[in-house]
Amino acid sequence: MQLIDELMWRGLVSEQTEGLRETLTRERVTAYIGFDPTAASLHVGSLLTMLNLARLQRAGHSPIGLVGGGTGLIGDPSGKSQERNLLTFEQVEVNAQGIRRQLERVLDFDAPSNPAKLVNNVDWLRPVGFLDFLRDVGKHFTVNYMLAKESVKRRVGGEEGISFTEFSYQLLQAYDYLVLHDRFGCTLQMGGSDQWGNITAGCELIRRVRGSKVHGLVWPLMTTSSGAKFGKTEAGTIWLDPALTSPYRFYQFWLNTDDRDVVAYLGYFTWLDRATIDDLARTVSEKPEAREAQRRLAGEVTTMVHGADELTRAERASALLFGGSLKKARVDDLMMVLEDVPSTTMTQTTLVTSTVANAAFAAGLASSKGEAGRLIKQGGVYLNGERVTDDRRLLTIDDTIEGRLVIFQKGQRERRLVRIEGE
Repeated sequence: MQLIDELMWRGLVSEQTEGLRETLTRERVTAYIGFDPTAASLHVGSLLTMLNLARLQRAGHSPIGLVGGGTGLIGDPSGKSQERNLLTFEQVEVNAQGIRRQLERVLDFDAPSNPAKLVNNVDWLRPVGFLDFLRDVGKHFTVNYMLAKESVKRRVGGEEGISFTEFSYQLLQAYDYLVLHDRFGCTLQMGGSDQWGNITAGCELIRRVRGSKVHGLVWPLMTTSSGAKFGKTEAGTIWLDPALTSPYRFYQFWLNTDDRDVVAYLGYFTWLDRATIDDLARTVSEKPEAREAQRRLAGEVTTMVHGADELTRAERASALLFGGSLKKARVDDLMMVLEDVPSTTMTQTTLVTSTVANAAFAAGLASSKGEAGRLIKQGGVYLNGERVTDDRRLLTIDDTIEGRLVIFQKGQRERRLVRIEGE
């Protein structure tokens, strides 16, 4: 299947320049996508961009990941309602290294015929002189042309307005395309639909100064069926770096995908073929309660980003909370699940001289020792997954998990941890 056809059936083509299909059919092209280095990690929204660059490579074309080390110092107004904080060169460099590690999960930088490349536009933007840039790039664009771009129009008409710094971003991105065209023969730039104005500005610059026809392709911006921004949760952004978002939370993010979104996400974020996705779509329609499509989505994406071992741990951790007693569970697995649960610390000596009610109160499960006692007598408290009914029973070291942890639970979701530290 041709690349353009695969992207289309996956719902990943919003706009494309005229003649792109024929070019991709006839030639092996070099294409690039830009990555914004405003953080040390990419997030799940960036995963779509990463995968589309990887799809291009698997189709035999040559991919370039462009870290916006120079433009990241300026800020892209596309999709933004206000100016963002500017980064230092040192911050950009650290963030660029993190992006490289994450791109290596899906791109092949050692492929024999079309290895992926990673470049940083600070290498050519920082040395260029202001007067040279105005003469060689700025003269090819009218202010009217720049104001007509949708990303600029939204900002000009808003309360915050737009600074000259961000207004000139599209010229810098156009120059990026020209440099990559000259150095690597790049003839295709891809990105989200909010980048269409910047991409076509690059196509226009190359046409004017090199007389060459180059192309652009964009896909729809990601939102959920409820209208929320994709990748945002109550707990914050879902990052690809496991130090920022644990593999368990990452797995749960995909597992909790709405039935209305899951089939589209299987097309966007996995390598599954059309027949397999169609089969999973039928399960969503016929047996939505089984959530087979969500489990497959979560498994595929977690394996791709974090590896098979982390998927196994995430699945094992997910099963812990629904498997009765937790006494034989591993603390490390439990902490994947319970990392955000409120906790307190207690010495081993204090623990073994405490009643269940006193420990539950100390953990914050009840507002008083009396309330803790009443809850326990009513059968509403669980200790390490097992119901307790004797509020005066003294705890022992056998009531801990690996001698390190005690978990109290009230109802279906409310939990408190007691961490055992010291004698």
